[in-house]
Amino acid sequence: MSSLQALCSGLPLRPLPENRGRQAGVPHAPVRTPSLSLEEKQLALRNALRYFPADVQELLAPEFAQELQLYGHIYMYRFCPDIEMRAYPVEQYPCQTKAAAAIMHMIMNNLDPAVAQFPQELVTYGGNGQVFSNWAQFWLTMFYLSKMTEEQTLVMYSGHPLGLFPSSRSAPRLIITNGMVIPNYSSRMEYEKLFALGVTMYGQMTAGSYCYIGPQGIVHGTVLTVLNAARRYLGIEDLAGKVFVTSGLGGMSGAQAKAAVIVGCIGVIAEVDKAALEKRHKQGWLMEVTDSLDRCIQRLREARKRKEVLSLGYHGNVVALWERLVHELDTTGECLVDLGSDQTSCHNPFNGGYYPVQLSFTEAQSLMASNPAVFKDLVQESLRRQVSAINRLAKEKFFFWDYGNAFLLEAQRAGADVEKKGAGRTEFRYPSYVQHIMGDIFSQGFGPFRWVCTSGDPQDLAVTDELAASVLEEAIADGVKVSVKLQYMDNIRWIREAARHRLVVGSQARILYSDQKGRVAIAVAINQAIACRRIKAPVVLSRDHHDVSGTDSPFRETSNIYDGSAFCADMAVQNFVGDACRGATWVALHNGGGVGWGEVINGGFGLLLDGTPEAEQRARLMLSWDVSNGVARRCWSGNQKAYEIICQTMQENSSLVVTLPHEVEDERVLQQALQL
Repeated sequence: MSSLQALCSGLPLRPLPENRGRQAGVPHAPVRTPSLSLEEKQLALRNALRYFPADVQELLAPEFAQELQLYGHIYMYRFCPDIEMRAYPVEQYPCQTKAAAAIMHMIMNNLDPAVAQFPQELVTYGGNGQVFSNWAQFWLTMFYLSKMTEEQTLVMYSGHPLGLFPSSRSAPRLIITNGMVIPNYSSRMEYEKLFALGVTMYGQMTAGSYCYIGPQGIVHGTVLTVLNAARRYLGIEDLAGKVFVTSGLGGMSGAQAKAAVIVGCIGVIAEVDKAALEKRHKQGWLMEVTDSLDRCIQRLREARKRKEVLSLGYHGNVVALWERLVHELDTTGECLVDLGSDQTSCHNPFNGGYYPVQLSFTEAQSLMASNPAVFKDLVQESLRRQVSAINRLAKEKFFFWDYGNAFLLEAQRAGADVEKKGAGRTEFRYPSYVQHIMGDIFSQGFGPFRWVCTSGDPQDLAVTDELAASVLEEAIADGVKVSVKLQYMDNIRWIREAARHRLVVGSQARILYSDQKGRVAIAVAINQAIACRRIKAPVVLSRDHHDVSGTDSPFRETSNIYDGSAFCADMAVQNFVGDACRGATWVALHNGGGVGWGEVINGGFGLLLDGTPEAEQRARLMLSWDVSNGVARRCWSGNQKAYEIICQTMQENSSLVVTLPHEVEDERVLQQALQL
């Protein structure tokens, strides 16, 4: 068993660790099919071997070649560390800086088997969200972090640690880029080749930026989404007896069962992978499990009648579930579902993100590797069937939304009936959850703010929970707009009930949706608590990349921007640079995430609070920019709520000066000009 000291000593070469291969009994990533030529295979092997001195290359080359042949990628299983992978208390890491130790804490949390979807393949979530491309990169990164001073910056190229470079104390300690491929070559097919060659990787969002906090983050987002969907579509606050049907219990999607219980509805979640389903059941996040559609429908009826709170996992394909719900409607006249969505990893539909209804789970995995073309055809047929069933139910009082996983985009590409007549490129028959549910929340500056207590002590987390709730309660007492008060109240309820719902998986972390004022106030309160030792160790602030300013994604985060700029990525890139300039401890910029490779540019940050006045100043500057950038962009695109927020913020801060748009008040001006 390795120690943290050994883990920070560089690649273990003399002696080489035993090659234990793939570990049995844990989930593994699907086999990739990059279709490399012989020359490309040689290049992939050459690229992998350059991490190692010549005297071990002859031994390693055959096993790396075998990995490439069997799994479509060189993961370097021999170098998977023999250590309990988890987020250790920050003081245990052998580092010269607090920042480096905190980054190590976050990296190891992303690879914790209790957190990561495919830990041996370094995948945190989403089926292909990599922390690193191979285990050599992990070892080297830990080594560099252990040596890093306050006047160096570690540079990461798509998982590869390029090295430590001289910088300043005010500069970020770590700068990450993932998947920064030249646009004309940023296709799915090119990605598979480039990843197999070991020269780029898909960091998803918080996988490759080392900021994932387990499924808690998406639990909270799903809670807010379902609550606000009920308000918008059903006109209710109380979800008792209402049924929410969806799919996915793997990485982030595993949160849906817990979210259903928190909002008080009946959640029915389909999952084809028995291991993922059992994991959520053992966690206590999934109350009941069945592999029988008959039992599933029977239990759903009982729960509706009794208005039970229930999370029911159906071990089977969600298409079969949707089609059975149509059958029940057609034979009994009863629509058994009120709200619906989908959280399969549809951004990666042909490599394990979506499984066709025509095959069993194991049959699908086999066909995916042996005949990708036939597998793709079956996936697209399955998508068409799923949409057909949803369309039938939607004729009743049932409401469906796209959860930003590219479901409707891939369904459209498959030829499913999802078109919306007269709509723009980012609109479909059903809205994305940003367009109808969360978009106004983003426009007001609310988004998934989070923090991690690096002591690993639950008591520290309890202190931060109390501080955050108090900050929001004080803001309400001081007076806020009704729409802002509603969001604050939802989040106070969330934070007050967080401990009871056992949301922590992995690091001692918390998430809540907050606006600019709330984020800054919470950060200042936490920093002061560290200074007076109420909190025993530094706290890392972060957020999901899926936020107000962090992501340009025309089919998700920016799908409610209608001025033509939804396909432009200036906001996310400016956010990455702006966070670095204003005091972030580390920053990350990614291609892909959520909706898929080539569809998104997104970025994130980590900011270490250590109780110093300098940390408070960095938090004030950086968090203000990190929110106001996106609100200003939404204001310029014509969003009225964002316009109001920016005007209010400018009144409060004379240093902020934003260009405000003028609306065309008379449409005849446009019509007459075009006639000319």
